Amino acid sequence: MTTTEPETSTPTRLPRIGEPAPEFTAVTTQGEINFPSDYAGKWVILFSHPADFTPVCTSEFITFAAMQNEFSAYNTDLVGLSVDGLYSHIAWLRTIREKISFNGHSDVEVTFPLIEDITMEVATKYGMIMPGEDSTKAVRAVFVVDPEGIVRTLLYYPLSLGRNFDELLRIVKGLQAADHFAVATPADWRPGDKVIVPTAGSCGTAKDRMTDVESGMDCQDWFFCTKDISADEVEEAIRAKN
Repeated sequence: MTTTEPETSTPTRLPRIGEPAPEFTAVTTQGEINFPSDYAGKWVILFSHPADFTPVCTSEFITFAAMQNEFSAYNTDLVGLSVDGLYSHIAWLRTIREKISFNGHSDVEVTFPLIEDITMEVATKYGMIMPGEDSTKAVRAVFVVDPEGIVRTLLYYPLSLGRNFDELLRIVKGLQAADHFAVATPADWRPGDKVIVPTAGSCGTAKDRMTDVESGMDCQDWFFCTKDISADEVEEAIRAKN
């Protein structure tokens, strides 16, 4: 008796944190872009949504557009993507501006680029298509890419769950603060909260930390040391300079 092996789809390799963001050229509602080279020197939130003219996506685009200046204040641009075509994008964004209100926001104009990806080429490169969720729509993926074009954060949401935008802005601030001050940020960190000093790399350093704690540092044990950086210091360091 002959048995037939079940067909299996080749899994898409997701971009990894610390790797260069996959390159692509795409048509968008703001013209053609080359990613990430067009955004050199900027932080970028590249995000996907399942489809135009859907309610959860509509609420998200209104929120992104309403917060665009907040992200821009931290040298961060927004780039959206769905597998719909350019004319669908244009019609949807026009409808959002003319007809839809959400969370007190109305007459909202989306001015950041929305990628046309009807071939799903970009969505496939970034692992945004997950057949277990839907084989023809991109899940709600978020990639935070730094000014050198390196992937720094990945988030994936199912089709039914809208994103937490306070967290997206917190991620941008946390990554930039960690880079600038050479620290780590603890759970639920916000500018003005204590930051974590890098763990001691040798026994000698660990001993020194516990016997001669440097000014401003609080060491509960050799591996857990924090220090204060004021919200003003953080904001001064990471806000875009005009």
